[in-house]
Amino acid sequence: MKGEEKMKKSNLYEGLVYLSIGIACLVIGLNFGTRLESLLYGFAGAGICSGAVILWKYYYWTRPENRDRYQEKIEDENIELHDERKTILRDKSGRYTYIIGLIVISVSIVLFSILGSLNIIENTKLIILYLAGFLVFQYITGILIFSHLNKKY
Repeated sequence: MKGEEKMKKSNLYEGLVYLSIGIACLVIGLNFGTRLESLLYGFAGAGICSGAVILWKYYYWTRPENRDRYQEKIEDENIELHDERKTILRDKSGRYTYIIGLIVISVSIVLFSILGSLNIIENTKLIILYLAGFLVFQYITGILIFSHLNKKY
């Protein structure tokens, strides 16, 4: 029981840290006119929202009427995480996603080099949007490959 209590306290502290960082970014963004203002607002939104969600979950799961359900949830999660078959499938899907990512990055380097040489791309916002899209692509590809392997095996 004591180990679980520490975990819950660490969730509380984690939520407070995220919330504090988000508020600090918001205060800096509002008080200082800087070129990083939009980035600070993004960090503020991410910090405040994720901190609030973590704190809400901490409050919800530590209420006495939810403690039994929380224990069941933790046990189910541990079973899922330590299932050997799923661990192997997660590793395989990670490897496949990594290989696909390397191919996409290699093609992208050549493509951006050509576009840069032809002076078609001078704006870094396009590259930032591309990288953000690539991040989403990697995440979704990993999930899709894992789902495919899970059905196949």
